Amino acid sequence: SSTMSFSEAEVQSARGAWEKMYVDAEDNGTTVLVRMFTEHPDTKSYFTHFKGMDSAEEMKQSDQVRGHGKRVFTAINDMVQHLDNSESFLGIVNPLGKKHATQLKVDPKNFRIICDIILQLMEEKFGGDCKASFEKVTNEICTHLNNVYKEAGW
Repeated sequence: SSTMSFSEAEVQSARGAWEKMYVDAEDNGTTVLVRMFTEHPDTKSYFTHFKGMDSAEEMKQSDQVRGHGKRVFTAINDMVQHLDNSESFLGIVNPLGKKHATQLKVDPKNFRIICDIILQLMEEKFGGDCKASFEKVTNEICTHLNNVYKEAGW
């Protein structure tokens, strides 16, 4: 069972904030990942093909980094479209969490890191209101991913 409690107004403002980021999904997704890999180098260990890349410039040019950045943003976009339907929302979050927990063995703290970087980028580009209206979404995503991890035995 889920305790997703977004008011209609929260859903609308979160979607509005996210839309601004998602317009440039590949570039913004790449920026977020490059920041994560640069500021938290241990996160690179999960990506065998990124390991050898040390410079941010090199990462920015990498098709794999760009591709994964776009995938992250597409997944979040799917979640944002279902904030008003917790069943559909969990239908996206649960398999994603399960895969990262069981197959990819990614430490769940990395989801919080990536969400915080997304919020930081939102604030830089579009201001504090934009960030504020998306904060609850990132908390919701991280909470549910952590629940999936607990169920998977982390």
